[in-house]
Parts: sequence; C-alpha cells; structure tokens
Amino acid sequence: MASILITGAHGFIGKYLARHLAAQQHTVCGVGHGTWPESEARRWGVQRWMNSELTIAALRVLQRETGTPDIVYHLAGGSSVGAAIGQPREDFFRTVVSTAELLEWLRLEARQTRLVAISSAAVYGAGHTGPISETATPTPFSPYGHHKLMMEQLCRSYASTYGQAVTVARLFSVYGPGLQKQLLWDFCAKLAAGGDTVQLGGTGEELRDWTHVQDIARALCSLADTPSSDVPIYNLGTGIATPVRAIATMLTRHWTDPENRRPAVAFSGQSRSGDPFSLVANGERLAATGFRWQIEVAKGLAQYVDWYREHGGMTS
Repeated sequence: MASILITGAHGFIGKYLARHLAAQQHTVCGVGHGTWPESEARRWGVQRWMNSELTIAALRVLQRETGTPDIVYHLAGGSSVGAAIGQPREDFFRTVVSTAELLEWLRLEARQTRLVAISSAAVYGAGHTGPISETATPTPFSPYGHHKLMMEQLCRSYASTYGQAVTVARLFSVYGPGLQKQLLWDFCAKLAAGGDTVQLGGTGEELRDWTHVQDIARALCSLADTPSSDVPIYNLGTGIATPVRAIATMLTRHWTDPENRRPAVAFSGQSRSGDPFSLVANGERLAATGFRWQIEVAKGLAQYVDWYREHGGMTS
C-alpha cells in the first residue's frame, strides 16, 4: 500500500479521490485551504489534514509528521474560468506559484516521489470541432487555461532538468454530488427558485465531455504508476459530446416539482467570456491503459439532482 499526499484534498475532486484511495488501503494525507475537523477529514479517508498555503515550509512540516509520500496528486490551484477572469492574479498564485513550491520541495526533499499533476481541458482553448487529442497544440484563451498550461510547463521543466517523474491529467467537465458551482449548481438553483422559464447563457448547442467525479477518482488512481521524466499526458474524458441543451433537458426531467410542472429553458445566445464552443476528449490514450468509464451522464445527472434536493443547496 502506498503513502499518498493530495494537495487540495478538501476540494470537490480531492475528497472523492481521497475516499477512493483510502478504500484501497492507501494512507492519505492532505494539504490545502479550509478548516476541516479531523473527524470529517477521516470520513473522507484523509488521515492528516493541514490547512495551509502550499509552500516548501508547510510540506516539510507535513513530511516530518507523516513521512515522504510515494505519490503526490496535485489538485491544488484555481478551479474556475470565471473566478480566474475576475481575479487573475489570485488564480496565478493558486495554480502556478503553488506548483513551483511543490516541485521545488520534491527536488529538495522527495526526489523519488511520483507526481500526478491535475490540469484542465482549458489548455486546449477554442476552435475545436471534434475530439481533442493530447497531441493538439495548446492554445488557451482564458487566464485559467494559461495558468494550467504554465503549471504543466513547470512540471516538464523539472522532469527534463531534474528527472522528476510526472504525469499530467487533463480533466474535462467533472460533475457529481457536492459540486457547488458551474452549470449544474446554477441550473438547479434556478429550478428550486421556481418560475416558468429558466434562462441560461450561450446557445445551448455548446458541447462538453461530462465525467462523473467517482469515475475521475478511479481514473486518477489508475495513473499512479504512469509518472516518468517523459511527462505523459492523459485526457480524462469519455469522448462523448453532450450539448448544454441536452443537459438542461435531463436536469429538468429529473427535477420533481410538487405540481409536476416543467419550466421552459431559454438561452441568451451570448457565450460567457473564456468559454470555448466545444471541449470533448479523445480518450484513446486512457482507454489503452484498460480504464473504462462506468457512470453514464443521464444516471449521473439524476444522482446530482437527488443530492441537490436532499441538501437544499447546502454543503454536503
């Protein structure tokens, strides 16, 4: 069994990853932002949680307490295009500077530790009309995408210069119970507010590759042995393109109104700044490892609606 450190373990994806790893009998520690009572952290599989900026000093303290990890999953960093556009400097520090601190700690204190760095499909930018391969030239056009690409470049720099073993995982549209931002959260909040029409931005024809967070946790675990100084890149996407309009229709269908009413869905026709029209993965490289996606979008959306209605929009 491995000793694993998750940066950003208190976040949406980090919690699911920690729980999945702990279920496989790995020892999981975490560092990142947020007060997290020990009992709650352990419920998600995290044996030791440090509420701290990701710095060399903090990582050294955690290392003295828990030992040198075999693997680091680097999830800390910005997680929203909109937030990055609103506060680009903060996003830079969260994503780029934190990665530099982590890599320098690995160079100085943990040379044998493998690193799985979590990036985003946002590095691909716009102008794509079909599944995007890992070999596509990154052309980000939002601060969020640029900072994720900088993070990847830092990883490649340390791999080529110091031999750091790294894998880069580029995530597409991750969703599931506990997600409290982006389209699904906003749409359910509007459904809960009532009304005859739910208004969304864009055209409704925008295409996304929706991946359930439980599948993402499994996929990340499957990459544990892939890091190398060659820095392999894996798209974590199903390859299935689903229009936003279809997502809205499925959410509306799963929503249970006391009077069995279904509001209409209208689109403004105006796309949000930083949003490409299509982001869909070519997932052949991940599939070649033997990984298979398990949760279909319709089932996952029904699960999300049930979670939202049960918790009334409150934190899980």
